[in-house]
Amino acid sequence: MNESPTPRPRQPPQKEGPPGQNVTMDEGGTPLLPDSLVYQIFLSLGPADVLSAGLVCRQWQAVSRDEFLWREQFYRYYKVARDVPRHPAATSWYEEFQRLYDTVPCVEVQTLKEHTDQVLHLSFSHSGYQFASCSKDCTVKIWNNDLTISLLHSADMRPYNWSYTQFSQFNQDDSLLLASGVFLGPHNSSSGEIVVISLDNFALLSRVRNKPYDVFGCWLTETSLISGNLHRIGDITSCSVLWLNNAFQDVESENVNVVKRLFKIQNLNASTIRTVMVADCGRFDSPDLLLEAGSSGAAPSRVFDLGSDGEDEAAGPAPAPAPAHPKEGLRHFLDGLLDAGAQPQLAERALETKVAELLAQGRTKPPERSPAGAVDKLLIFTTGCLTYSPHQIGIKQILPHQMTTAGPVLGEGRGSDAFFDALDHVIDVHGHIIGMGLSPDNRYLYVNSRAWPSGSVVADPMQPPPIAEEIDLLVFDLKTMREVKRALRAHRAYTPNDECFFIFLDVSRDFVASGAEDRHGYIWDRHYNICLAKLRHQDVVNSVVFSPQEQELLLTASDDATIKAWRSPRTLRVCQAPRPRPRALFSWFASQRR
Repeated sequence: MNESPTPRPRQPPQKEGPPGQNVTMDEGGTPLLPDSLVYQIFLSLGPADVLSAGLVCRQWQAVSRDEFLWREQFYRYYKVARDVPRHPAATSWYEEFQRLYDTVPCVEVQTLKEHTDQVLHLSFSHSGYQFASCSKDCTVKIWNNDLTISLLHSADMRPYNWSYTQFSQFNQDDSLLLASGVFLGPHNSSSGEIVVISLDNFALLSRVRNKPYDVFGCWLTETSLISGNLHRIGDITSCSVLWLNNAFQDVESENVNVVKRLFKIQNLNASTIRTVMVADCGRFDSPDLLLEAGSSGAAPSRVFDLGSDGEDEAAGPAPAPAPAHPKEGLRHFLDGLLDAGAQPQLAERALETKVAELLAQGRTKPPERSPAGAVDKLLIFTTGCLTYSPHQIGIKQILPHQMTTAGPVLGEGRGSDAFFDALDHVIDVHGHIIGMGLSPDNRYLYVNSRAWPSGSVVADPMQPPPIAEEIDLLVFDLKTMREVKRALRAHRAYTPNDECFFIFLDVSRDFVASGAEDRHGYIWDRHYNICLAKLRHQDVVNSVVFSPQEQELLLTASDDATIKAWRSPRTLRVCQAPRPRPRALFSWFASQRR
């Protein structure tokens, strides 16, 4: 039996109008508004009204999806600078507008209350199946990341004389967890420890001393980690030693090293090395996501390739000084001090710093230049040269032969005069650094900094300049060794220099997130440099972390002793989570105006 053909919907009659215009007739033959006039009317509407109007008829529906219309809506609504182009991966302005509201993890889906004190840090496994949390309650907790997050294991570190846990990191194959903490002791104690925990049976495999404790520690390879030690030389002078440690320290053979000195670096003016992390240079070939558009009128970007000192850089590498040179320089300096008329008398701390600098000349091993393409990883850490507050970022190349504990244990490879290691690069941010994070491709370094006043001078290393309440989120390109010109700003902090603490940030493919002291977490778009969401807590937000496999899931940790999980509206719809269904786009916009 033959079926009758489905009748075609009746089309409104068309009438030819002026060139470039399509005039639609209604059922009675009355001409409707031309597309160009509808477009002009829609330009005066907000996104919600445009989408509502698009439901009226087919003509309005077509105009409501016009690319030029949504380009205007995008720049106007999100307040993006007009010279910033559309994201390279975007295919339309409408879809890009939708991405920025529908894929941002801004909907709270779960609150974890298993910690009994401030939660200080969060870290995800590389697979995204698990994450770890550290807290002032002195536990390291490991969680299963599913649609409903559940606690898998809790390790209490109080039996090891810890005061609290502060940082954790999974190794590359997610078989081991590094956790660091602070020892019990006097208020000004700076000692800490790193432990390695097996994720197969949660056994504690090794313990490594770590000083100062805010070195934190990090993995260099799947089975070796970096720790720190601090040796005082004078009142405000010290040296930091960075050690490479085997995660399995039960090796019985005396021919197998379980620890090796990696670098020894001089610290001046009460500064120390803190917050070590490793960037994998082999991942720099990922496509660029950050563009320097939108920076017209901005100050020139800083270059921080500091292989030598200032003016000497243009003249090429200077030859290594003769061993007698530093001794003669020190002798001339001391002779000048004895001659009262030769120069003004130096304060005691300034004198110590000057003598330390002169003694280090000729006793510092210059950066080891690697063959082209041989640099595998960069060691990144906070440091300083003017005061105790961390205001510089040091960068040191880690060459292939340095990535194992095999070889000289205590740095016997250096010459008798090479007592310290020189840094390869230094970034001076002119402010107090309170957080650092790498992009997924390890190319971009994001830095939370509280700026010093413009033109400020550090006269006393124990009295750094006052710091701003606004937190600047700076971006540095580790491939070109330049600062990206635009800084992100929205979050705030209020503690002074001597009480300032680390606020951990995280970077995903498209977003960057950070905690803040104003009881919120923040999310920005990396390409457009705009703040997309504020995530509410009841106290300071110390740490944020994206799932490495799903950037539409974000975790935040707070002094309110909770961990919150946030998902995007799109994820909630896809997963059909037991939450009220997100409303349509135009309804969402309408609710923002109430």
